[in-house]
Amino acid sequence: MRARQISLQCSLLVLAALGSLSAHADTLIDNANGYTLNGKGELVQFTAIAFDDKGRIIAVGSGTEVAVKAPNAKRVDMGGRTLLPGLIDAHGHVFGLGQQLTQLDLFHSTSLDGALKSIGDYARANAGHEWIRGRGWNQENWKLGRFPTAQELDGVIKDRPVWLERVDGHAGWTNSRGLALAGITRSTPDPVGGKIVRDANGEATGVLVDTAQELLTKVLPQQTEAEGRLMLDRALGELARVGLTSVHDAGVDVAQDRLYRAYADGGKLTTRVYGMIAGTDKDFDQLAAKGPLKDYGNGMYALRSVKLYSDGALGSRGAALIKPYSDESHSHGLLFYKTAQMDAMMAKAMRKGYQVNVHAIGDAGNKQILDIYQKELKATQSGAQRHRIEHAQVVTPADIPRFKTLDIIPSMQPTHATSDKNMAETRIGPDRIKGAYAWRSFLHQGSRIACGSDFPVESPNPFFGIHAAVTRQDAQGQPVAGWYPNQAMSLKEAFRCFTLDAAYAGHQEKDLGSLEPGKQADFIVVDQDLFRMPTYDIHKTGVLETWVAGRQVFKK
Repeated sequence: MRARQISLQCSLLVLAALGSLSAHADTLIDNANGYTLNGKGELVQFTAIAFDDKGRIIAVGSGTEVAVKAPNAKRVDMGGRTLLPGLIDAHGHVFGLGQQLTQLDLFHSTSLDGALKSIGDYARANAGHEWIRGRGWNQENWKLGRFPTAQELDGVIKDRPVWLERVDGHAGWTNSRGLALAGITRSTPDPVGGKIVRDANGEATGVLVDTAQELLTKVLPQQTEAEGRLMLDRALGELARVGLTSVHDAGVDVAQDRLYRAYADGGKLTTRVYGMIAGTDKDFDQLAAKGPLKDYGNGMYALRSVKLYSDGALGSRGAALIKPYSDESHSHGLLFYKTAQMDAMMAKAMRKGYQVNVHAIGDAGNKQILDIYQKELKATQSGAQRHRIEHAQVVTPADIPRFKTLDIIPSMQPTHATSDKNMAETRIGPDRIKGAYAWRSFLHQGSRIACGSDFPVESPNPFFGIHAAVTRQDAQGQPVAGWYPNQAMSLKEAFRCFTLDAAYAGHQEKDLGSLEPGKQADFIVVDQDLFRMPTYDIHKTGVLETWVAGRQVFKK
């Protein structure tokens, strides 16, 4: 009798627990063509998913299975449309995207004349602007064989200063008015880690590379909070539209951190943000005073990593190479810091408990950072912090295995390969290209690749990235056989690097990256079946709905 009473009490407790669970089951999405990866990385299909009013997943499976576990849920019929886990961009610049959406956009300019016309039109339409600012120019697309000049800008606007960032953010273009305000003359020396582009007579031409940009940016008007809010609003709207439910923001300062917290507090942060503090100087000292911020606003914001720069970019020849550029024999590019300086910055962040994420594009930049990791991982015992190299773009074949040996995450951007294919081999030659954009080499050795886009350098659309990873082609299907197709990913690998492995790179794989019970209900609804469509059309996939923590934040 006693045993039966205990059994009955246990049954009642189980039923009570199930009843409590069911009572929280706010929504049941049914009749979906769902895909997710499970904990083993296997692709799993489902037709229904239920989540509670806090946005946590209760059940995933068939409609019948899920309905049993969520009998009181509000039903939403997907009508057979495809449902996927929310996609994660492991490397972007949120406020940079917002800036692109609020200032002059030169990303689609195909000639210098076309760019100058756009600049002139924008200046006339914004006569009240103290400065004319924008981003996106790429001299490689203009077939100039050189950088543009201040004199060319003067031809369309010379009464106001102009500052236009190159597509990669590693160079900027100004007019004569801007050079004068910055105090740049032929006698101004190149700063460490930067270059003032000069003509044959030693005069500044108007283009500043890498740290030389700071000579001008220090005289720009300070951004107001209202401008910051506008940028963040525009960026969040775009991120939701393209199906990104989480992004890793590669460079957060004090003002941006303040806005992120305010948006999280007010329920306005519609994409999760995993922040990287910009550098280890005074902003770091202020933001790191209480240590890494692992969770803020119910999982909407984190600030537990640091972003540092080893070198510049390949397009502006700022990436640091061990041997000279193949198309500029007197240049090796630029290391931003001597090894001892970089070592001190990395060790400082490691000892404070932060994940260290270092931008390294050239083979010399990657080697410098791997050497420091090899030393400091042992000294700081910080391997559990999951340190990363951002881009890992051109790596010597001998250094690729060190990522696995040292357990360093390669954080890579597939569309960089398809955007750079028109100049990358010209820059580094046929031998070094074998270690460039080498995703298959990293995957083959067992490295987890965290995929992103580096927006606004590239489009934030993650389907562009998945398409590039799988086909090694641009949106026009070129080259037909793919650019170095031996380094391509499978579709499942590409899907994983924008979901589970991007989540892992942010210490968030227990909550994000797949649709499984207990995880966050972050998902998207798309207009095509990603796993049954021709791979060459993946970039055409459109997002119909975006949900974050069980809340719809975008509907087409």
